[in-house]
Amino acid sequence: MKKNMMIILSFLLIIFFVGCAKSSPQKTPFSKNKEPMEHLNPEPEKPLYYAPLTGLPVDHEINQRIIGVMINNHFKARPQSGLNQADMVYEILAEGMITRFLAIYHSQEPEVIGPVRSIRPYYLKIMKELDSLVVHAGASTEAYAMLNKGGYPDVDGLVGEGRYFWRAKFREAPHNLYTSAEKIKQYANDHRYRLVGEIPTVKFLKEEDTVTGQVAKNITIQYYSKYIVGYEYDETTKLYKRTINQQPHIDLETKKQLTARNVLVIRAKHWSIGNTKRGIDIDGPGKGYLFRNGVGQAIDWKMEDGIIRAYVNGIEQGLYPGQTWIIVIEPQMVVSYQ
Repeated sequence: MKKNMMIILSFLLIIFFVGCAKSSPQKTPFSKNKEPMEHLNPEPEKPLYYAPLTGLPVDHEINQRIIGVMINNHFKARPQSGLNQADMVYEILAEGMITRFLAIYHSQEPEVIGPVRSIRPYYLKIMKELDSLVVHAGASTEAYAMLNKGGYPDVDGLVGEGRYFWRAKFREAPHNLYTSAEKIKQYANDHRYRLVGEIPTVKFLKEEDTVTGQVAKNITIQYYSKYIVGYEYDETTKLYKRTINQQPHIDLETKKQLTARNVLVIRAKHWSIGNTKRGIDIDGPGKGYLFRNGVGQAIDWKMEDGIIRAYVNGIEQGLYPGQTWIIVIEPQMVVSYQ
């Protein structure tokens, strides 16, 4: 009897301990450094988006319409505002030996852009191929004829002054007309222009990619004796610092020197129209130079989708992620680098 009671008691104790073991919460295993195992397997990072015209990472997909703005480069208009925030900048002769900039905005929206100036047919052609808003203040007779045919998302500062553009008091007209990305988009919205764009693709290199060519840490582009553009390569930032007549070309708002990750210099045919106007072949093909990471190489070029692209032996050359400046010069102009 006593023996049977002991067996029954032992059986009940076994059942009790098994039940406790099943109901006890499981402890989270720890690694040797006392970190929970779940911390060793973090969630994968969210995929990055990239700005189509710079190749730089951004926090959201960008499909808004490109904004093209004509920027004054008369010496009375310097320093300008907003060129540092453009994805790309075209520099092309306007009248005489004075160049004008076509600033292409897409991934950034400056609060101040200008001074805004008038447009010419070859700038308008680039904007059309980029499917961009056309921002300017007046135009040549030939450019107005193109605009008046319709079909262009025309944002004219001479029409929108006061609401979408403003005059700065620290400069005299015509070198003092300014706008902003927000006001440009408001103009487009009020005039029922399409705000989603057709964005061209650009070939980009990876940061670890290398390029071949000749050393090009100091670039000189001589339009004429009183207007010489320079680019000085900074090994630390991998950027070319822009100069005009050996003086830093700065942004008015930030007071910082303008820079470029890629500099494309192209030789294009220029011709006279009347006494003061000119035509320029910005379609190509032609010859030029591409400068990246302190290295320069001779290239062939042609324009596709509003982007002047560089080729070597028929193969398109990629750009490093960042801002690109495209400098258009006459065939005989002097370009040197070392």
